[in-house]
Amino acid sequence: MERKLKIITADERLAQPKGVKALIVGPAGVGKTSLLRTLDPASTLFVDLEAGDLSVQDVPADSLRPQTWEECRDLACFLAGPNPALPDTACYSRAHYDAVAETFGGPEALDKYETYFIDSITVAGRLCFRWSEQQPESFNDRGKKDVRGTYGLHAREMIAWLTHLQHARGKNVIFVGILERITDEFNRSDWQLQIEGGKTGRELPGIVDQIATLQLIDFGDGNPVRALVSTSPNAWGYPAKDRAGRLEQVEEPHLGKWLAKLGAKGPRKPLSHSIPDNTQTAA
Repeated sequence: MERKLKIITADERLAQPKGVKALIVGPAGVGKTSLLRTLDPASTLFVDLEAGDLSVQDVPADSLRPQTWEECRDLACFLAGPNPALPDTACYSRAHYDAVAETFGGPEALDKYETYFIDSITVAGRLCFRWSEQQPESFNDRGKKDVRGTYGLHAREMIAWLTHLQHARGKNVIFVGILERITDEFNRSDWQLQIEGGKTGRELPGIVDQIATLQLIDFGDGNPVRALVSTSPNAWGYPAKDRAGRLEQVEEPHLGKWLAKLGAKGPRKPLSHSIPDNTQTAA
């Protein structure tokens, strides 16, 4: 059957619902999971990979709790829909989607949700790595472990998973990740996303629209307060990116208000507030 690309007019494109794809990072214990409280629970799906929802146990948001990498892939396929470019034998294909839809339901099951809150990408990386270690690519022809094969497969799987979720059009997808300070052999320190392998961390800033660091910031009065550092460069060297060009460098730690600013109509800030994707990474 002949297929033709359809030109989407400017009016059609501007009228389409848009969702923000964002990465929120911060050190352990700073309160990343509690940001769920700042979203509308009726329209938020909480993907609880951490199994650490004590701080939000009273938040009346629907949740899913994948425990294996296979479940993570099934969930991504359901949340973002099928990729028509893939053959039926591939993950995220139409056949894969049809199979998972039998369990989760049709696309109407997701109509009520505006935001997917995925906590956390760090745990997703661990599940992916554990799965990758058991695949044939992780062994050489003599049956010995091939670490390079494991890391290569892990990177491909993670990037495919993230890229697929990026295509959940009309939905906000918030990835949460642990941030850690790394000091190298030359005593130079840098903030990095805690995730297995380096390739995922390097490519992630190009996949998401926004990156913000949740951290305690001291504004000079000796009383640090939680804030979302949302633009880069910044005085603290925290990972940040504002592709929308609508955020202040330091924002209130309230995702509902943060997303509202990103979806606001009107002109962007001057270009000097926008930082190219390759100037600041989360890993």
